[in-house]
Amino acid sequence: MDMQLAPAPLVTDPRRRLILFFFLMTAMFMATLDNQIVSTALPTIVGEFGHLERFGWIGSAYLLALSAVMPLYGKLGDLFGRKYVMMTAIAIFTVGSAVCGLAVSMDTLIAARVLQGLGGGGIMVSIFAVNADLFEPRERARYQSYSSLVLMASGAIGPVLGGTMSDLFGWRSIFLVNVPIGVIALTGLAFMLPYRKPHRRPKIDYAGALLLALTATSIVLATDSSELFGALISPESIGVVAFGVVCAVAWVFVERRALEPIVPLQLFRNSTFSLLLIISIMGGAIAIGMVNYFALFLQTTTGLSPSAAGLLFILLTGGLVCGSLSAGRIISRTGRYKPFAIASFTCSAVAFALMSQIQAGTPIAFIGAIMLLHGIGIGLAQQVPVIGVQNAAPARDVGAATGSVTLSRMGGASIAISIYGAVIASGLGEAGVPIAGVADIEQLTPKMMAALPEASRQAVADLYAAAFSPLFMTSCAIALIGLAAAVMLKPVQLPSAGETKQPQPATAEAAE
Repeated sequence: MDMQLAPAPLVTDPRRRLILFFFLMTAMFMATLDNQIVSTALPTIVGEFGHLERFGWIGSAYLLALSAVMPLYGKLGDLFGRKYVMMTAIAIFTVGSAVCGLAVSMDTLIAARVLQGLGGGGIMVSIFAVNADLFEPRERARYQSYSSLVLMASGAIGPVLGGTMSDLFGWRSIFLVNVPIGVIALTGLAFMLPYRKPHRRPKIDYAGALLLALTATSIVLATDSSELFGALISPESIGVVAFGVVCAVAWVFVERRALEPIVPLQLFRNSTFSLLLIISIMGGAIAIGMVNYFALFLQTTTGLSPSAAGLLFILLTGGLVCGSLSAGRIISRTGRYKPFAIASFTCSAVAFALMSQIQAGTPIAFIGAIMLLHGIGIGLAQQVPVIGVQNAAPARDVGAATGSVTLSRMGGASIAISIYGAVIASGLGEAGVPIAGVADIEQLTPKMMAALPEASRQAVADLYAAAFSPLFMTSCAIALIGLAAAVMLKPVQLPSAGETKQPQPATAEAAE
């Protein structure tokens, strides 16, 4: 059997690798913080520019561009080398941030958010791909766990930081602060990251890149239909879905004939790659997609204030940190990641099954314990899809494989958020008896709820608890699909430093 040595790490000096990793994490923090930090400043922005009807586009424009370019950046890194591709992404993001901070109208802000997203998608994919160049497969598991902590840290402090900076320095500061951070990250990578030139002539698959970008854009638009078009099922959303299906089918035909496809279709012949994509989609759905709904659940069924509910998220984040760091260290020692994928979805499925049985008045401590269990579950498999596909794919396609996983995770989150919203809306729509003092339950804020009479407040809590029960059962079903995919994974062992790695997925299948 034809075997080859896994590529040597790009940087051998441990101290230099740590400094580089710090610059990579700085860039990742900047890109992932951006969407979180904007959320609390949106009312202030709308107050200055008006155009409330375009409110949703400030977030959607960033997510659209981010999703559309993720696979393209992965492939460009494979073709041209990751250093300059990543530096280009950081430069685009930094310029986009400056334009956002200087925006003079809602339209210019939305256009600048698209520019930011075009850079942000490249930062996310390139960081994981550069990690694959810097660290051996087992050592990579430990460092990927640190990457997941940065992702969660940006999610945890983003809304607080956004509100604070908006109050103290104005909303423009949340964008302009990215400019010095971007310059620091660019300078560090320019001087510290070596350039490894790929051993092949670049042939860019423009048609495949465009079709995949249009497919990803259609998914995001379709899942945001209720906000963008006024209803989840509307003529516009059906048209978007139909257009997305046509683009996806056309993409498959183009990729089969392309010399350098954006996502090589032979990767899908490796069952490990396909199963890890499913795991990534389901993981995105229950990890990223559920965050906002946990916050809504806590504030409506327990009567907690936003700040008190935020404290419970410390348990979720703490569980994630413990799970991620533990899994990273054990995978680094044993080289096996399958058990953590199984344990992860098992924890989340149990957590959601328990959450579906919670009634208004359930002790806060019990809810906190369930959130801790779910956090541990998320953390255990946070880095499994990226590590797994980078090991399953040949070295020449690591960037494309990484881009596919990152995109599938974001796609899973987008689709799940739409499904969860429809489930909640359906549950609240079935309320038969009007509640005293409540005109429209969906517009009820925590402050308004606290001012209601006790009987009305209890009725609202009971109604939300009943609406959330099917939502949590839906999340449990998603976790069980992920668990089934995890159980079907082959018991692959990551190679140690200097061990051989199969050069192509088909060979990998045979060896396993």
